[in-house]
Amino acid sequence: MKQFLYLFRGGDDGYASLSPDEMQAHMIKWTEWMTVISKNDQPVPDAPLHGGGKIVKNAGKLVTDGPFAEGKELVGGYVIVEAEDTDAAVEMSKTCPIFEFNGFIEVREIVGE
Repeated sequence: MKQFLYLFRGGDDGYASLSPDEMQAHMIKWTEWMTVISKNDQPVPDAPLHGGGKIVKNAGKLVTDGPFAEGKELVGGYVIVEAEDTDAAVEMSKTCPIFEFNGFIEVREIVGE
C-alpha cells in the first residue's frame, strides 16, 4: 500500500450560511467519510489548518503575513490515506463532503524512503 496526501482546498463559502444544526450534520458526514476511507472503525487522522500564517522567501530574508491566495486556492486541511495506487486514492476521494460546497481535493502520493 502507498500513502497519499489529500489537501482540501476551497469550499468555505457555503459553510458560513449553515445553521448550527446543519454544520453539525455536515461534520458528521466528514467523520463518517473519513472512517470509510480509513478502512477500519476509526477516522483517519486529519488536521484543519489555521487561516493565517507566514510566507518565507529569499532564504528567510523576506517574511510576510499570508497566505493571501483566493479562498478556493487556500489549503483548509489535510489527511493521509493508504491506497493501492493513485487511481484508487482518487476513487476514495470522490465521496468527500467538501464537494457539497464546491471545494476540491488535491491528491498527492507521499514518496517513501
